[in-house]
Amino acid sequence: MAQSSPSPRVPIPESLHERLAEFRRRLWRLKVMEAVVAGLVGLLVSFLLVLVLDRVWPTPAWLRLLILVGGVSLFAVFAPYWLHRWVWGQRRDAQLARLIARRYPGLGDRLLGAIELQEQLEGEETLSPRLREAAMQAVSAEVASRSLDEALPPSNHHRWAMVAGVLAASALMAFLFMPKAGWNALQRWILPLSKTERYTFTRLVDAPERMVVPLGEAFEVSLRLADDSERRPGRASGVFENQQAVSADLKNGVYRFVFPGQQSVGTIDFRAGDMRHALRVEPRARPAVKSLEAIVTPPTYLGLGERVVDCAAGVVSAVAGSKLRFVLRMDRELRSGAYGPAQLLGAGGDDGGSLAPYGGGLIMDGENARSGEFELGAFSCEIPFSWVDKDGLEGASGYRLRVDGAEDAPALCYVQGIERQRVMLPEESVDFELLAEDDFGVRVAGIEWVGELTRPGVGKPAKGEMQLAAGAAGIERLLESVAFSPAAFGIGPQKILLRAYAEDFFPGRVRSYSEPLILHVLSRDEHAQLLKSQFDRQIGDLEDLARRETGLLDENERLGQLDDAKLADEENRRRLETQSSEEAETRRRADELAARMEQLMKDATRNGQIDKETLRKLAEAQGAMRELAARDIPGVEEKLSESRESSNSPEKTAKDLDGAIERQRKALEKMRDAIARANDANKRLEAGTFVNRLKKAAGEQAGIVDSLKEGFERMLGLSSKRLDPADARKIEESSKQQADTASDLRWLQEDLAHYFARTKAEPIQVLMDSMKQSDIDSGLEDVRTRLAKNHSFGAAELAKKWGDQLTQWAAQLGDEMNGGGGGGSGGAPDAEDEDFEFMLRVMKMIQSEQDLRAQTRVLEQLRRSTGSLPTSPDQ
Repeated sequence: MAQSSPSPRVPIPESLHERLAEFRRRLWRLKVMEAVVAGLVGLLVSFLLVLVLDRVWPTPAWLRLLILVGGVSLFAVFAPYWLHRWVWGQRRDAQLARLIARRYPGLGDRLLGAIELQEQLEGEETLSPRLREAAMQAVSAEVASRSLDEALPPSNHHRWAMVAGVLAASALMAFLFMPKAGWNALQRWILPLSKTERYTFTRLVDAPERMVVPLGEAFEVSLRLADDSERRPGRASGVFENQQAVSADLKNGVYRFVFPGQQSVGTIDFRAGDMRHALRVEPRARPAVKSLEAIVTPPTYLGLGERVVDCAAGVVSAVAGSKLRFVLRMDRELRSGAYGPAQLLGAGGDDGGSLAPYGGGLIMDGENARSGEFELGAFSCEIPFSWVDKDGLEGASGYRLRVDGAEDAPALCYVQGIERQRVMLPEESVDFELLAEDDFGVRVAGIEWVGELTRPGVGKPAKGEMQLAAGAAGIERLLESVAFSPAAFGIGPQKILLRAYAEDFFPGRVRSYSEPLILHVLSRDEHAQLLKSQFDRQIGDLEDLARRETGLLDENERLGQLDDAKLADEENRRRLETQSSEEAETRRRADELAARMEQLMKDATRNGQIDKETLRKLAEAQGAMRELAARDIPGVEEKLSESRESSNSPEKTAKDLDGAIERQRKALEKMRDAIARANDANKRLEAGTFVNRLKKAAGEQAGIVDSLKEGFERMLGLSSKRLDPADARKIEESSKQQADTASDLRWLQEDLAHYFARTKAEPIQVLMDSMKQSDIDSGLEDVRTRLAKNHSFGAAELAKKWGDQLTQWAAQLGDEMNGGGGGGSGGAPDAEDEDFEFMLRVMKMIQSEQDLRAQTRVLEQLRRSTGSLPTSPDQ
């Protein structure tokens, strides 16, 4: 059987096709409109949300990003989905028939069947083309009679459009009434991750976001409103963490907040109108100085190098003319710093004005800072320092450094270890210490001397100096041992003014001197007279000591007369104790007197012109005194001390007291014997001084002669008024010396008379008669008168005559006194004389050795001095 051919495809009626196409277009238009409006609503909602949130607080970037993503997602996610569902998913007729079936189920089914008939390819035997066409026409007629708009799904595009309109109107109103806020919100919405700041009606300018404040100190925060701020609230508030809020009023466009001191890091939230500002606060200790050093460069003339002075005490001192600069070591890096201007300090430390040159900026170098260099004057000032660290934190106020500029004071010089006046023979030496001090260094130190003749015509006044030590810059103290012997410099008898000197490095400054030492360099005759005066005082002290001991003996004998029991009572024991103390004082005085007499003996031996017999008498008196001080008087004191012991029995006390009395009687007898020996030696010493005094007067006459002879050629024939001033002064000095010599001789004659009255010595009587017969007083006055008239030649002749006469009398008296001294003439010397002679020679040898050693020390000082030589006129 033959297979039937398929029937041709029958399209749906054109009218039906057009109705479906119209339905599709309306469906697509509605759904596309819904997608667009929904996307616009999402965008507007997200924009307005950002706008509203920004009015309340600074919307963070992450939230703005979420809002933007949420708004854009209606376009990016919902719109494609919506279009896929309603546009792509409803593009075919069958899809539309199913959609219509939701509203019109019967019609929809029939329409779907008509559409399916269109697609069937059955044979003519199974499906008649005519019937299929008739069915389609029937469906087409039914569709034509119905309104398919009611088959469209429910649409919200009008609502969405209204919402979009409202939102758009709101956005427009925002742009109209607050355009800056709107544009700012738009920028922050479109670019959520940008750094566009939130716009506020209350706007700040240059508001800090981080601030470092002093640890534990109240601090101030200033917030300035922008000039174009639309709103200017009269009050603002700030809250540090959870603490109480701090308010500030608006003054001159600025809110000034004062917050209490803080110890930990935190944030301050500020509010003023719609303005919200967060400030991070970091409390830190103020930047402080770890060390401050002054680099001092002394003036060039001092020759000192640069020195570093630690200024921890807040004071630095330097000599005027020094150059100073400061180095500060801080505990952190600094941003800036300054010093000065210095404030001049008055005498009492008061502010005396500013010194602008002493100031400027500090040079930063990390944690170190240094100042410029300036030259210091001779005044005191205070230099303030200030600094700011890299975080803007200022250092503590009131950091000041006192700078004292002192003048370079002259060197100081002292002489120590010696009395201010000293009597000596030319060959003796004086030892002392020279101390020189200077605040910046002693250059040289030494001694200088100048002499003054005590009588004219005898040599020339000494003058010289000797450098002892050369210092250096920075050596502030020199201590030198000095030995000075007049004989080493050829200096004869005269008065010497000896001074130590010191020099520092200050240009052109004169020497500094110590207090002067006055050395009386004596001749042998003058020295003998001095010894006589000293011995007179020692004899007086010895007699006083004997009287004191006699009184003590009387009191001891009174105690010895008491019975044993009464002697042991408390009152008498106190008397014994007093006696013992008094005896100890006697021993001390005896020791002192014995030492002085021993020194007198040494000086007498050194003199060389005191005869042997006088020296023997002196030695006997000194020996007796030494024995008293060393043995007898201490023995008395010992017994008295034993007698007052509390453990003694009455019998023991009485026995010890009797022993003390017995020893005291013997000691007193020796003391009287020593006084007798001393008086005997003093008589011989006094007689020897008469010879020396005559020699001294003769020497003064010879000095006048020599002084006049030197000026004969200039002075002869001239009146006193026409004399050269130097010659006139020399005549005047000679006249004064002549008057002094005449006075000394009158005193000599009186002393001779007193001595003769005591001793009845025949040589003294002979000398007194010779002097009286010569009328020497008138003769010496005649010399003085001639000098006053400048009769120099006649005065010299007369002076020579009387000088020779005085020399003759001295020699005559010396021979007669020595001859009458009783040394035992004609016989061989006994053993005692030989022993004394030997002792005398030994003492003189020792003294000569000591003098030689002292002069050698002086010469060694000369050798060590830096080229210094004595400039005494005698050399």
